[in-house]
Order: sequence, then C-alpha cells, then structure tokens
Amino acid sequence: MKYSLLDLAPVPEGSDVGQSIAASARLAQAAERLGYHRLWLAEHHNMPGIASSATAVMIGHLAAATARIRIGSGGIMLPNHSPLVIAEQFGTLAAIYPGRIDLGLGRAPGTDQGTMRALRRNHTSSENFPQDVGELIALLDDPTEGQTLHAIPGEGTKVPVWILGSSLYGAQLAAQAGLPYAFASHFAPDALGQAAEVYRRHFRASRFLEKPHFMMAMNIFAADTEAEAIRLKSSQQLQFVALRTGKPGKLPYPVERIEDHVPAGILAQVNRAFSVSATGTPETIPAQVQALIDAFEPDELMIGGQIHDPEARIRSFTIAAQALQSLGAESSATPLAAQ
Repeated sequence: MKYSLLDLAPVPEGSDVGQSIAASARLAQAAERLGYHRLWLAEHHNMPGIASSATAVMIGHLAAATARIRIGSGGIMLPNHSPLVIAEQFGTLAAIYPGRIDLGLGRAPGTDQGTMRALRRNHTSSENFPQDVGELIALLDDPTEGQTLHAIPGEGTKVPVWILGSSLYGAQLAAQAGLPYAFASHFAPDALGQAAEVYRRHFRASRFLEKPHFMMAMNIFAADTEAEAIRLKSSQQLQFVALRTGKPGKLPYPVERIEDHVPAGILAQVNRAFSVSATGTPETIPAQVQALIDAFEPDELMIGGQIHDPEARIRSFTIAAQALQSLGAESSATPLAAQ
C-alpha cells in the first residue's frame, strides 16, 4: 500500500496567499523526502482559506520545487472546464515533468452557486461528466485516423486519469471505465464502505488497470503530545463550521477547547464529517490508522489535515509517514545514492 498527501494550500489567519503558496512548496519537498508517493491539490473557488483555485498552475509550481514525487489534482472539477482546455493544461505539465503528473477528476462545482455562474457553469454541466471524461481521455491518447481535434500539448501523453467522488456515482463510473478511484472520506465518509464495495464488485479490467485501485482519503493530526494534536485539529473543525454556515474565511488559529467555540450539536456533525481521521502522537497514531486500513482495505491512503502553522503541518505529516511505514506501507523515497 502506498501513501500520498492532499494539500489544500491553506491560507491561515495572519497570513496571505503568497506565504501559503511558499508553504505548499516546502510541504511538497518534505513529502518527497518522507516517501509520499503523490501530492494532490484541489480546485476550489471563492474560498479565502484555499489558494489552489488555479490548480494546474499550482501543480506546475510544486513539480518545479521537487524532483520525483508525483504531483496532480484531487481534483479538477471537470464540468467547470472544457475537456480540451484541461487536456492542454495537463499535457503541458506532462511535457515539462514527464511521468510525474496525475489528473484526478470530480463533477462537483467546488464552490457556491454564484461562483458557478461566474465560471459559466450551468446546473446541467455535471450531467455530461461521463462523456467529458471520455473525451478528455481520448484527447490525451494517441491520435486516431481521421481525428480533427487535437490537444497540443496533451496528445499522446496519456496522463493517468482518476475518478474522485463522495458517493456511489463516482464508484460506478470508475468501475465501468476501469479507472482508479479515490473516495473523499476525509470530509464525507458516510458512503465509504459501500462505495469501495461497489467499485470493487463492478470493476472491469481495462487498458488502464487490470484490477481495481481504491484510494481512501483520511485526515491525520499528529504532534508530540495528545493535547497539541487535538489543538491543531481545531483549526480544521472551525473552518468546516464556517464553511457550512456560509461564512468561509481563512484557516482559523487553533483553540485550546473546541467545545467552548462550537455548539455541541454542530460539533457532533463536524466530528462525524471527520470520523475517518487519526489524532494523536507517534505512539498512538499507528493503531488508529491500522483500524481504518483493516476496515476498508484501501490500495492507497491519501492523507490530509488542515493545520494553521506550516511547520506543525510538516511535523504532523512526518509523524504520519513514519506511522505508515511502521505499518508496512511502501515509501517512494529514493535513497540519495541512487539519485
């Protein structure tokens, strides 16, 4: 089992977008050293606390800051774009960084209704998602006789395509197309077990995959003490509350007692959304992660965690990598002598 990392390029309170992007570059370099197989960025719009809206641009920046780790999207919200534009963007990235670019695709807007209209998206855009995925894959493939539309760059790069989702829809589509599937259980875990089962049961071998490849996303908040790990987690909890109450903002400063800042009923909803998580120390994280692995048997883990302090975030992902290695996960780090 490989382990990978999800970076939402958080913009913390007291910081700005430039500092956030620089922190993401340092995180990518650390992830490469720590053996993470891939690092993905997500497309979100009109959110003051997330700096990855121009996802392809950010992917290029992080790929330039690293040497080996795969960099990709988790994901591009394809109904926001034409397949040709995405093929050209990711074909360009693949030409610059061959063998290192992933293209994860989702069908949600990644934003609110007003911003959807600003993106020139309409309410029927997602209905064409399967056709758009097929068109995009064809544009990234080798050209066929008589083909008149070509993605230049893009054509022939065969950038690996993933289907992302938080419901059974994406699981069924990925299975039918024979594509790898990533489930967004780091914030929407309710259908996790069912989606994994549907994907595996209905998977059809394809030229992309001989057998299903299921990625499970989870959060890890780790520190050298239990109390500090719990405190670090509070930033993501507070951000989630702000988003769900229509008040999105920068990633909040952590607090000592989340119970003093969020009503019990709302906090219960937040904790349910983040139930696929591990919070603790180098000693307690492995058992929590192992329990989730045993329950859902992922082929790959995608680790996330919105932490206010960039250095504490790197420390958390360091503890996570060490925990996963102790559980037998495969490190993608290349020994210095082999570089």
